Amino acid sequence: MFWEMLNAVKDLGRAHDIASVLIRYGFGGFVRGLGMGKAIERAGKVLHWQQMEDTVKLDAPQRIRHVLEELGPTFIKLGQILATRVDLFSPAYIAEFEKLQDQVPPMPFEELLPQLEEDLGGSIDEFFSEVERESLAAASIAQVHKAVLKDGTPVILKIRRPGLRKLIEADLRLLQRIVDIAESESPEIRRFHPKEVLRQFNQSLRRELDLAAECRNAERIAANLADDLNIRIPAIYWEWTCERLNVQEYIQGIQGRDLAAVDQAGLDRKLLADRGTGAVMKMIMEDGFFHADPHAGNVFYLEDNKLAFIDFGMIGRLTEERRGQVVSLLYGMTNHLPIKVAEILEDWSDNIYTDEQVLIIDIEAFVDQYSSLALKDLSLTDMMSDLMTILRDHKLILPADLTLLVKTYITMDGLGRHLNPEFNTLVFAAPYIQKVMAERYRPEAMAQRGWRNLLSVADLLSNLPKDLRKLLRASRKGAFQIDITIRRLGQYVNHIDNAISRLTMGIVTAALIIGSSIIMTVKGGPELFGLPAFGFLGYTFATMGGIWLLLSIWKSGQ
Repeated sequence: MFWEMLNAVKDLGRAHDIASVLIRYGFGGFVRGLGMGKAIERAGKVLHWQQMEDTVKLDAPQRIRHVLEELGPTFIKLGQILATRVDLFSPAYIAEFEKLQDQVPPMPFEELLPQLEEDLGGSIDEFFSEVERESLAAASIAQVHKAVLKDGTPVILKIRRPGLRKLIEADLRLLQRIVDIAESESPEIRRFHPKEVLRQFNQSLRRELDLAAECRNAERIAANLADDLNIRIPAIYWEWTCERLNVQEYIQGIQGRDLAAVDQAGLDRKLLADRGTGAVMKMIMEDGFFHADPHAGNVFYLEDNKLAFIDFGMIGRLTEERRGQVVSLLYGMTNHLPIKVAEILEDWSDNIYTDEQVLIIDIEAFVDQYSSLALKDLSLTDMMSDLMTILRDHKLILPADLTLLVKTYITMDGLGRHLNPEFNTLVFAAPYIQKVMAERYRPEAMAQRGWRNLLSVADLLSNLPKDLRKLLRASRKGAFQIDITIRRLGQYVNHIDNAISRLTMGIVTAALIIGSSIIMTVKGGPELFGLPAFGFLGYTFATMGGIWLLLSIWKSGQ
């Protein structure tokens, strides 16, 4: 409890910053609802609940995006995670979240130097013949500088911004409190599973803070793509890589957004699109470990129509079972099996109140719409957008790993079309889907799955007597318990607790007044200001208790 109180005091300054930005963009009511305004006022910081005039012209998605931008690294990263939740937010919100560019002004190299030399274990001149002071790129988590090793090898230094972890830890604590309050107060917000979104964000952000984890991801993907000579992944120099610093091979190539340079170099755009998409499809369908943000900024085009992928901070993972489910979903969508599609979507969601018949009708209309088109005429982005609309309408929430998959498919489709306007991801993905489907239903694979299921059933049956014995023993000892969670109960308990505290203080204050009055009538004993000392002190404490009681009632508004 003490440490929680200490953290709350330390976070008050950051809470004030967050509340101020929210209020400027017209979310003062939300701040009031969270109780942040009162907490800040008690700390002596008075807020002016006024909205900036120029924000009136912005719609809600735009205002939220501006809020996230102004609040800094943690919230920019949060927006990027929300951009993957196409199952939760409408296209208008997703479009704004996608505008959250992780580009910030670079820090002066001199401010990075002490931390850099601490991580290296010595002066930079001991390890590098040259380090450029001007950054190649700067983001909210880290910035990149080009350097040259003593042997003449060009590398990049990715350096985490100093003091960042402390700020992010404070933001995460505040976000946890906001989510707890918002979820307890609003059934509508609970539908968006804010705790699950925050958990996903927390894991993603902590992994991204560890720059060595990015290098491990890069090496794993490099190993998976080792047979593809058209794809290049930067080599890692582990002798200088740690949590706050990673040193990677410098790749000289054409930035993915620079199509004019691609054409000038005589590269084949269609071939580049095919090779890039092929690599991502292999990561997803075969390896189950994939680059979850393959946009043009994370790709370089090299000689001989080769590609290099960089920035492996956001990674998606798919189990073999999940890959099978994805293939079954796509199979059901392309072979007019709406019941199969609906079953899979319901299995992925925890909403038990979905009207299954209405869902099947909507899925059937969706399948009819797209199954009547030739594969070359299908648009993956449109199809995914329509499917996500159905999910939102029926309050079905995708698991986090699948939201990253959907986002990756859409990003990959955009990269392919950026290179080749006639590119169609579904046409390109069809062979991979057929391959996974064939692998899934090979006799050996089916026998292996059947054997695993049989072992699971046998294990369950063998443990059943022991589990029943434990259950009966617990019941006989009275240790068998059923926990029932009642929403908002904690809020009511807090109200009762505050009321009892005020009642207790009132009783104590009244007792002090009565006791002090009696003492005042007794002659003799020590005196203060010509009055009996104990009576005077009793009145003093009673006055203080009365003032506290009045302030408590006034501030509670009840």
